[in-house]
Amino acid sequence: MNLDPKGKQPIFYGWYIVATCFFIGFLTVGSRNAVGIFIIPMSEEFGWSRTTISLAVALGFLVNGLTQPFLGHFFDKFGARRVILFGLVVIGLATFSLSLVFHYLYLLFMFGFVLSTALSSASVTNTMALTSRWFRRRRATAMGFTSAGTQAGGMLLIPFSMYLLQATNWRVTWAVLGLLTLVLAVPLAYIFIRNDPSEKGLQPDGDEELPEGGVVGLPERQQGLYEVDHWKESFRTPPMWQLSSSYVACGITTGLIAAHFVPLAIDRGVSPGLAATIFGLMAGLNVLGGIVAGILSDRFKRKNVLAIVYLVRGIAFMLLIIIPGSIGLWAFALLAGLSWLASVPLTASLTADVYGLKALATISGVIFMWHQFGSFSMILLAGFLYDLTGSYTIPFAITGALLFPAAIASFSIKEGKYSARFQVVPATAASAGD
Repeated sequence: MNLDPKGKQPIFYGWYIVATCFFIGFLTVGSRNAVGIFIIPMSEEFGWSRTTISLAVALGFLVNGLTQPFLGHFFDKFGARRVILFGLVVIGLATFSLSLVFHYLYLLFMFGFVLSTALSSASVTNTMALTSRWFRRRRATAMGFTSAGTQAGGMLLIPFSMYLLQATNWRVTWAVLGLLTLVLAVPLAYIFIRNDPSEKGLQPDGDEELPEGGVVGLPERQQGLYEVDHWKESFRTPPMWQLSSSYVACGITTGLIAAHFVPLAIDRGVSPGLAATIFGLMAGLNVLGGIVAGILSDRFKRKNVLAIVYLVRGIAFMLLIIIPGSIGLWAFALLAGLSWLASVPLTASLTADVYGLKALATISGVIFMWHQFGSFSMILLAGFLYDLTGSYTIPFAITGALLFPAAIASFSIKEGKYSARFQVVPATAASAGD
């Protein structure tokens, strides 16, 4: 690697990619996850039931999942920069337009279709696929930082949005969130995002470029047992279904928390401000959990760390059901916060290790589609059950129970057999310099 005139090693450009993707997730997913604070005021203004408004939110998660494979395919075909920039512009405009809601069908169309489709362009699935191109040895660590932005947004944007909503109204709050994306995220992405290291004359991780024939001591890239050239090939392999099935439970979790945790907390007697603060703490711990999980999975088998994450999250839901009042909310925020986001970089990096980079965004999009199927079903079911029983106990109990099979499915992945990380380096690489 070249040194600057002062002899210092420059920062690898891949970390600028990570920082940019972190901020994109901070604004886009942070704003989307703030939807829970709008449920009560919008329901009261328009006279909508929880089931009615939950349908619009759930539809958004579903459309986001259904469109993710297609936007992932565009990512693989046209490059990250074009797809992400286009998505950010539409996200900003669509979020701003939610301040103009005047009818339920407008909300259904704008949140359920336009915003949610655009989110598939600049999604964490695509930004982590981009990160995978820039990193190999420290892939999960970099992905952990990339995905942490989504929850850093929740930590700061949700309390900020609640404060703004209480100081003004929900319309002003939607408008501000949209403008933040247009004014901050779009220019940053335009300046920094590059499709892969070759555009900057670099190699993954900032390694020196291998001369022809290779060099002793520099690792040759291993190929996983199931590395594919086309995304359809992945459907014939076990990891696709193991990762997808556990991601359904993950989606059920995240959709339920994003849409219904704040209303649940308010129903338990805490103020709206405190409910948003608890959610913000949970999101803040998500940042820590996602980064630590990424670091650990670069040192240990990713599937084992992933199984532990789902197990801890399942315990968090059980505590929320068992422990009444605000104590249960704080206990849930602690354990769920450390484990909520952690599954994202683990699943994404494991997918890259198993299937390679050629069709990664499309394959990750398919897996994420199952995640959003889970979100859609539970957001809608939770709203229906609340209207039916006047309580969130049943949906939160169902969600907690499903996380334990997800842990088993993750643990059962034969990572040592499938992943490129554990393949033996060809003997020719070791003898290239002889």
